[in-house]
Amino acid sequence: MSDFRFLHAADIHLDSPLRGLSGQEGESAMRIRGATREALENLVSRAIDEEVSFVIISGDLYDGDWKDYRTGLFFVKQMGRLSETGISVFLLYGNHDAESQITRRLLLPSNVRTFSSKKPETFTLPEIGVVLHGQSFRQRDVTDNLATNYPPPVPGNFNIGVLHTGLGGMGGHVNYAPCTLDELIKKGYDYWALGHVHQTTVLHEWPHVVFPGNIQGRHIRETGPKGVCLVTVKDGEIREMTTIPVDVVRWARLSVDAEGCHRMTEVVDRIGAALEEAVTTRADGRLLACRIEIAGRTGVHGQLLSSEESLVSNTRAAALGLGSDRAWIEKVEVSTRPLVDETLLHDREDALGEFSHLLEQAKDDKDLLDQLEGDIGGLVRKLPHEIRTDAEDPTLESAIKGDYGTMIDQVKSFLMARLSPANGE
Repeated sequence: MSDFRFLHAADIHLDSPLRGLSGQEGESAMRIRGATREALENLVSRAIDEEVSFVIISGDLYDGDWKDYRTGLFFVKQMGRLSETGISVFLLYGNHDAESQITRRLLLPSNVRTFSSKKPETFTLPEIGVVLHGQSFRQRDVTDNLATNYPPPVPGNFNIGVLHTGLGGMGGHVNYAPCTLDELIKKGYDYWALGHVHQTTVLHEWPHVVFPGNIQGRHIRETGPKGVCLVTVKDGEIREMTTIPVDVVRWARLSVDAEGCHRMTEVVDRIGAALEEAVTTRADGRLLACRIEIAGRTGVHGQLLSSEESLVSNTRAAALGLGSDRAWIEKVEVSTRPLVDETLLHDREDALGEFSHLLEQAKDDKDLLDQLEGDIGGLVRKLPHEIRTDAEDPTLESAIKGDYGTMIDQVKSFLMARLSPANGE
């Protein structure tokens, strides 16, 4: 058995629409729109530079059916680069790019071998003593344990199992192709090249059971470095495994403490300082896509809540002021508190106190709640599935759940902060 190296990648989601870009233009927005393509180019370049023997893609190469053939043509072009240098590619399809999901097809270069979706298939590289076993998804929702039917290891070879699986629903992911870690370990393979979970995770060593994560973060829930696993095998054993970042845009949450601020300019200054620090310490030279979360008790609480356009524009100006392609603002969230406690406002004997009482009573008004269910509930049920399942705005989330009492509380907090004399204006 020869010594060799290979790259293990998964969840490329080529041409996936990245969230948070609606209505945004400019160089950074364009860079983010093309991030999955550029990350795949980086993956291919690293495979060539590291002189690996082969590359494994463990499912979800595509995010779904192609809008047109350009997605497939781009992938073929990248595989052609690997073919020129004699690097083989072993491709397995997962839930997003299952056989039933993709209606357009292109002939792939001869160096790309695709695992069958009908049953487990085995590929061999006899020149280096490697055997790979895997099965692609036939349809999106695979509920059967595919690993059960994977063949036993081939003696005298380095055996790799390639599988797209939720492995019990790790990290909140849907439990497609369910199986257990113990089951994989007992199979007798030397390495399990898994896909589906978007966070780099080494579940076991000797044998190695590995999720490489996705190669490019696509939204704010996919923060930090993203890349592939480079595995070095000598004398039939794994001697080294490293994670190589290939992402081009890095997502980050930045917390800004507005405690003690009495002017909007003070808050913006703190946002600018947080952006500069994050670009220096977290980006590694990449474009940093940021969600700014402002917290703390402050005299400009009401102004922050009611001046969203000004706040976001000033925050984006702070990002642009750092230079081209350094920071980009996805969203600004305000979680501050007013200097005056809302319970004290509730006890006031004036119009503001009366208004607070009315809003509190509204939570128990059956006629009002029924009307909200009819109006807002009906509207929410018409929203696309992805919006209803991935809602991040607290008020929208309450409306989706039909929790109108909480929704009224959230609206009340905004209105009381805006109307309070101690709102920083």
